[in-house]
Amino acid sequence: MQTFFIIAILGLGFLITFQIAKASEYVAVLRGEEKARKQTNKVNAFMLLAFLILGLIGVWYCNEELKGKILGKPASDHGVLIDRMLYITIIITFIVFLITQIALFWFSFKYQESDKRKAYYYPHNNKLEVIWTVIPAIALTVLVGFGIFYWFKITGNAPKDAMQVEVTGSQFKWEFRYPGKDGPGGQGIFGKRYFKNTNEAKGNPLGQLWDDPANHDDIYISGDAMHLVVNKPVKLVIGAKDVIHDVGLAHFRMKMDAVPGTPTTMWFTPTITTKQMIKDSGNPDFVYEISCDQMCGKGHWSMRGTIIVETQEEFDAWMATKKPQYLVANPDKDPNAAKTDSVKTVAVVANDK
Repeated sequence: MQTFFIIAILGLGFLITFQIAKASEYVAVLRGEEKARKQTNKVNAFMLLAFLILGLIGVWYCNEELKGKILGKPASDHGVLIDRMLYITIIITFIVFLITQIALFWFSFKYQESDKRKAYYYPHNNKLEVIWTVIPAIALTVLVGFGIFYWFKITGNAPKDAMQVEVTGSQFKWEFRYPGKDGPGGQGIFGKRYFKNTNEAKGNPLGQLWDDPANHDDIYISGDAMHLVVNKPVKLVIGAKDVIHDVGLAHFRMKMDAVPGTPTTMWFTPTITTKQMIKDSGNPDFVYEISCDQMCGKGHWSMRGTIIVETQEEFDAWMATKKPQYLVANPDKDPNAAKTDSVKTVAVVANDK
């Protein structure tokens, strides 16, 4: 906060100085004081040069202070590629930034108004226009090409052994569903849903069709973190109940819109466990976050969830504590509940005797 105030004060001082200089220039013109106007012009030229030097120092300082401290290293395989593309973009644009800004402010200083020099009129040059059109076009084509390649990789077919998690957004929370192990190879199949069946009071917050056997082992998670397995690909099947949301996974460098009635998908492989990231970052309170990156209403700011990346053994232990939503909504179908009731009945009879 202190740094922010210092920067704000410096910026305010610059604006005040600039306005005073401009006001002095206008007064000089009105009074016919040509000498004062030329002196003001020299002051402005010097300030432009000073702004260039201080600005470049500020760019370097911000880079050194914030580099790697906002999000840390990418925690997914795709995230490494996204960061690489970002660094290439920054390098290219920084080179252009240096050339253009140094030229802009240096020329403003060097070629300030002078009675000994007459401005040269240079309206057109086909060769220069071709150069500064073709070079940016080639650079942008390369960057866009990388972007499209990564995009299709992220949204394409996930590996066959990928686990699946359904992510549903609603104002203002995230809900998750795991498909159980009823599919080929134990990968699991999501049961069918129908939005008119949505009824949280009856234990059916996602509108699952209980007549579909594939729903009988699906695990519903709300108010808890989404658990993922380290070094195992995961495919997210994303949707929304009400308005457009956006699944933002900043630490994994991923994001995807959650659209009502139109499922979207993306996949990635988490590469760093939550425990390891806590150790590496030195932050005992670190958590992977799932945020809503699309303005979705007055509670948008609070639509945040957490993700826990863990080993397969830890994930299996966590999953073993969960009950399929089918049994939650239909407790009479739960064989364990029946056994518990039987034990209670025997205990009551025994006590009566």
